[in-house]
Amino acid sequence: MPLDSTGVVPGTITLHVEELPAQGTVRGVMFLIAGGPGQGSAHTFSLGDPGSSQLYRYMFPGYTLVAYDDRGTGDSGLLDCPALQVANTVAAEEIATAQCGQQLGAAAPFYSTAIHAQDLDAVRASLGFDQVGLWGVSYGTKLAMAYALAYPQHVNRLLLDSVLPPELPDPYESNVLQQMPTTLKTLCSTGGCYGTTFSANVVTLANKLAAAPLTGKVTTSTGKQKSVKVDGIELISVVLDSDLSPGLAEQLPAVTAAALRGNTQPLLRLAYLHDTGNAESSIDLSSALYAATVCHDGPFPWDPNTPPDQRNALLQNAVATVPAGTFGPFGSWAYQFGNADFCLGWPSPTGNAPLGAGPLPDVPMLAVSGGYDMRTPTAGAQSVVARFPQGHLLVVPGVGHSTTTADPSGCAINAVRGWIQGGTPPNSCPVTPPLVVPVPVVPAAGVLHPKRLATAKVTYAEVLDTVRDAEALWLMTSGESGQSATIPGIYGGTIAATARSFTLKNYSISRGLTVSGTVKYTKFGPPLVFQGALVVAGTAVSHGLLVLNGSTLAGALAGKKVP
Repeated sequence: MPLDSTGVVPGTITLHVEELPAQGTVRGVMFLIAGGPGQGSAHTFSLGDPGSSQLYRYMFPGYTLVAYDDRGTGDSGLLDCPALQVANTVAAEEIATAQCGQQLGAAAPFYSTAIHAQDLDAVRASLGFDQVGLWGVSYGTKLAMAYALAYPQHVNRLLLDSVLPPELPDPYESNVLQQMPTTLKTLCSTGGCYGTTFSANVVTLANKLAAAPLTGKVTTSTGKQKSVKVDGIELISVVLDSDLSPGLAEQLPAVTAAALRGNTQPLLRLAYLHDTGNAESSIDLSSALYAATVCHDGPFPWDPNTPPDQRNALLQNAVATVPAGTFGPFGSWAYQFGNADFCLGWPSPTGNAPLGAGPLPDVPMLAVSGGYDMRTPTAGAQSVVARFPQGHLLVVPGVGHSTTTADPSGCAINAVRGWIQGGTPPNSCPVTPPLVVPVPVVPAAGVLHPKRLATAKVTYAEVLDTVRDAEALWLMTSGESGQSATIPGIYGGTIAATARSFTLKNYSISRGLTVSGTVKYTKFGPPLVFQGALVVAGTAVSHGLLVLNGSTLAGALAGKKVP
């Protein structure tokens, strides 16, 4: 493809395309479009992998499957700005984004969603297909609709998973901020947390941290001390990412409650684990391509050709004059959550790049939305479904982002398959239990009596909290990624996690209590089933041995049978 279709800026980009032929009677062609922006679709969907090809052929029987890496991703001229790839604070991102735009130079304006849609049409034409179906996930839904608006005559079916309406995101991600409290409540309603204060706790804590950021030291897995800062943006970023991490989701209710009670050490550790575990290579998710796309797309409260040094004044004026409720229950500080702040230093032109005029094609359209999807809330899917006469919405309770393949019950996948074969999908999937038991409570620092040993009953409750904490952290790290990880305790010790087990070594989330032993993941569930033997020790507790068998933890402490 030409870098610039007008030819003013010279250069070309080679797009990497993969095609998996249909089996049996050919029903059509389906393009698989990944998210980000920044994920290469060929890289993400891996059509050459036997497991992946089997799954997608099951979902789309009789369909030829096509996935290609968007320009700037995967094997299609990958963009890589290393400083932006690792930036994880607002200030660091602002600096790194501006530097990345300068690094791309004259090529920077040629990665908008509208241009990605032009590339998609070129791939379609080069493969000789007149009409295609589109399966978009997350940002891929916006690109799918951008294509449908520009080339409606070439679209015969749309599957939109985790729907981002084409006019979004707005400058502040206000739709996410407004819907976050409601989405958080669904975690408790589907059994994902204890009590009903989780949503209110997040709002209260975020506003509190925005006014007075939390700073402190975390002991890393190597025993070294690391400074960690948690402000309002960091907290809602951690909360946002819980829709991709069931383990993180089951940590958050107890951790936020503990922070509001004055024990902030668990929050510092969780933020540290989130930031270190959130780093991705550019081949998996190009932050440079993300910036190049969203900074050209907009919309922003400035003219595209406004010089970068004049934008902040326009942004601050816009923030000061937005309607009440724009940021949901969060203060105006939350404007930094959106792309307007992120793109302040991107070279001109920046923002307000139009998509195709439409209209959208009148074709079968299925939207799949997770009830616990933070970044693309169900309200967005509802608004898009209303634009299609043949639109249908499937909601999967308790499941987060990238819903179809994240649904552990298989309901969403089977609904898609039935829809492809001409059936009518359900409006909702059954509620499935959380993958791990929610962490009941993170003990307050110094909660155990400093002068005498805790009773066997109190010790048992503390150990149970520790076990649930370890299970959730295993899922958050190795269970979700399949990679080995070492996880520090809040007050000492470590968890050595692998894809099938985790070993606690003097692991402590409560002062004066340590737990050691190996726990193995033995059955999927949900909830997942774990088994293992644990040695309980420490200066403030009753010692003993407990055996974990699924939901049961039993044994003896200080010679007494528990529970």
